[in-house]
Amino acid sequence: MNAPLPLQRLPVSPPSTQADLSAMDIIFIDGFRGSTIIGICEDELHAPQPVRIDLAAGLPRSAACSTDRIGDTIDYGEVRAALREMLASHRFQLLEAFAEAIANLLLTRFGAHWLRVSVTKPAKFDDVDAVGVTIERRRPVRPVLRPAEVLHLLGTGLIPQGCGD
Repeated sequence: MNAPLPLQRLPVSPPSTQADLSAMDIIFIDGFRGSTIIGICEDELHAPQPVRIDLAAGLPRSAACSTDRIGDTIDYGEVRAALREMLASHRFQLLEAFAEAIANLLLTRFGAHWLRVSVTKPAKFDDVDAVGVTIERRRPVRPVLRPAEVLHLLGTGLIPQGCGD
């Protein structure tokens, strides 16, 4: 009798305990290169300059670990395409604002719960390897309300955020 393949033995249900929720899967893109117009100095405002983007985006125990389906995780191919689009269309001057836009993209469109984004100008000065910024963001945690708290708020005419979503 043939033994099942390793992926067939894995449970496909989502994590059910608090310990499982603490596990974090990190999807990353290291060394994404492109060119864009960004900066505050006159010599940066007319021609694209090279930038490097490194990012790591965390998901609490991605379902893809069990299902082996790309739809259950962050597709780094789609993230790459979104980064290319951002490089072509943004109007930011500062790397900090550009990094924040990337963070918002990963948190909202791609469902990341935690992320770290570095945006670097490797050719800004001839006497340093690179300059840049690294930011780290987390998805806001909604407070968990007990059923009695929800009923009390409903009775007073208040509807808690997220209870009707």
